[in-house]
Amino acid sequence: MEREGKSPATIKKARWFLELLGGLAKHSIAAITPYELLDALKRVERRGYYETALRLRAFAGRVFRYGFATLRTDRNPADILRGALIVPKVKHLAAIVEPAKVGDLLRNLETYEGRPETVLALRLAPHVFLRPGELRQAKWTEIDFADKVWRVPPERMKMKQPHAVPLSRQSIFLLNELRALGNRSEFLFPSLHTSKRPICENTLNVALRRLGYERDEMTSHGFRAMASTLLNESGLWHPDAIERALAHGEKNKVRAAYHRGAHWAERVRMAQWWSDYLDQLRVGGKVIRGKFRKRA
Repeated sequence: MEREGKSPATIKKARWFLELLGGLAKHSIAAITPYELLDALKRVERRGYYETALRLRAFAGRVFRYGFATLRTDRNPADILRGALIVPKVKHLAAIVEPAKVGDLLRNLETYEGRPETVLALRLAPHVFLRPGELRQAKWTEIDFADKVWRVPPERMKMKQPHAVPLSRQSIFLLNELRALGNRSEFLFPSLHTSKRPICENTLNVALRRLGYERDEMTSHGFRAMASTLLNESGLWHPDAIERALAHGEKNKVRAAYHRGAHWAERVRMAQWWSDYLDQLRVGGKVIRGKFRKRA
């Protein structure tokens, strides 16, 4: 995986999966039976980790397919076990999507008294609505202040495609406040203990808990659902522009390439409208409607 350029996090997860498979990893791949693999998966499932068990079966399937391609085995026991594991009910990550409550949340974010980096991460998150990992691991080299664009490299994106985020005036203001702190780290939001690493994955969620928001009410990932819901409900923006802003993957590569460019101008306008809308909600104003019409 190192030779394929996989991220350290992906490699770490693969090694963890191998540990979960227990003694199977020490066996000849050709000798592993479906029953032995199922037993290993059921041990994980019995502990209540249903989603992990499913991911572990998928991981095992990739290992066996590689073994088949390299003539180490002539079968894939993981494929035989499709449907043999419990499929957990999908749980949507908690998010606040009612405009009035969004306004309350934004006002509360400004009262947080943690580290300045955490405060600014919390205030920036609703404006750019990146995934938590994409936000917390951001580097200064990704920010183009001149063109007002945040360019996230593909290795940090869920779909492994580069993603550009148009920056509103409010986002630029917050980034300048962050830059004024004078941290010499390559990361926008460095860890408290070392500037060589970003803040940990739980930092923003912990901050939300300290503000009184329970995990079933609001999460750091919930800023994405907030933006998706309210942008769609506004009726002002093309659904594809919203999907591109959220960096949702497009399986058709030709269509994906087209949409990356086709909706950029609309996304720039949408980013500014969204930040203005958040400001309106934050000060307790009425729900506003933009002047832009949907465009193809």
